[in-house]
Amino acid sequence: MTDRVTEILQSKRDTYVQELQEYLRIPSISSISEHKDDVKEAAEWTANALRNAGMEKVEILETKRHPVVYGEWLKAEEAPTILVYGHYDVQPVDPLHLWETEPFEPTVRDHKLYARGATDDKGQTFMHIKAVEAMLEAEGTLPFNVKFLIEGEEEIGSPNLDDFVVAEKERLSSDILVISDTPMLEAGKPAICTGLRGLCALQIDVRGASGDLHSGLYGGAVQNSLHALVQLLDSMRGEDGRVTIEGFYDGIEAPSEEEQESMKALGDGDESMKKEVGVSELFGEAGYTSRERTWIRPTLELNGVYGGFQGEGVKTVIPAEAHAKITCRLVPGQDPDDVLEKIEAHIEEHTPAGVTVSTTRHDKGKPFAAPVDHPAFEAAAKAYEKVYGTEVAYTRMGGSIPVVETFDAQLQVPIVLMGFGLPGENFHAPNEHFHLENFDKGLETIVAFWRELAEQQRR
Repeated sequence: MTDRVTEILQSKRDTYVQELQEYLRIPSISSISEHKDDVKEAAEWTANALRNAGMEKVEILETKRHPVVYGEWLKAEEAPTILVYGHYDVQPVDPLHLWETEPFEPTVRDHKLYARGATDDKGQTFMHIKAVEAMLEAEGTLPFNVKFLIEGEEEIGSPNLDDFVVAEKERLSSDILVISDTPMLEAGKPAICTGLRGLCALQIDVRGASGDLHSGLYGGAVQNSLHALVQLLDSMRGEDGRVTIEGFYDGIEAPSEEEQESMKALGDGDESMKKEVGVSELFGEAGYTSRERTWIRPTLELNGVYGGFQGEGVKTVIPAEAHAKITCRLVPGQDPDDVLEKIEAHIEEHTPAGVTVSTTRHDKGKPFAAPVDHPAFEAAAKAYEKVYGTEVAYTRMGGSIPVVETFDAQLQVPIVLMGFGLPGENFHAPNEHFHLENFDKGLETIVAFWRELAEQQRR
């Protein structure tokens, strides 16, 4: 990195943080229709940030729901083209009462920036924009070509981006795809992510009587929808943590021996996870460590169960309706639609007497695992090691980025997942935050990575 780029990153650091706070004030919650205009505002903010950074041909491209922001700088002849993917939409903020400060009023405490989207993914996407801006300001040019693709639907499973990627395959053609939407292994320990779990989501709606009933007049004679739902949900997982849906584990591809050895070398991670989440004991599928459970094994989790009276005190009713929201994290060898079909078949077979059950499918995305033998991974490792002063870890991530598998199939380029968040930064939860130390080091690492790629090209 040249002294001039370093000077710019350091001298403008406070300005960058202030700009990021402005970005984070926009409540771009893609899953809630009332925030449609906010999502559009965030798209416009992203486009302006790209223009201010020096990108050309910046466009806001409409989809069936929320827009995609695209920008490019293609003046480096015979140099590689880097495609940077990120997302500007964020998760809902519930439960609001657990936030120490307002989720869309960014606050810096203890060298951490608190706000919804701080680390997932506005903060990490913003860093790439600023890295390009600093390099162009310092040198007037780049040693590579760059394209940005920043979407507004990642938090709802990117339902329209697959079609967009297929339709815009030529526009998105590149040599390397870079994504910063993954965590490091731990504080001070950078990681390159080599695999992501897939996702499928389902809502279950149980219906009993035509309306809520008096529990004294009808209790014991009519099925209670909440009891029926609990019984149905309990049939889906055993006491050993294994999912009991027939065929759920069929076709799972085991990681290579080399990757398994690499995971063992990192340790099981159990003690650090207990401390991180504040529990005395961990729970999961028997026979696997916590890292294996979150990286290479599939799950079925209840995300919400509700029905009946929710107010203060007691109301003696038998609820007519009960509902549950389920998500599954999937691993290579599993297909979201196939898993959903198996869950629906299980529900049909195990529906208790006296109720009817309907289901609604929601988000889904395929799992992804990357080969790491491309020189781009070596360049990323060198950049991390230069800035953080320690050897990089190769990990998988338990979360999902649904479009990555589509990128892999359609663009057929190496996909480098190099994140700067930390596992305990409350992604999707109250008090989401981003350690500003990793904001600073991340900017340096991104620049170092791009310079290493350019150097590889020259060699």
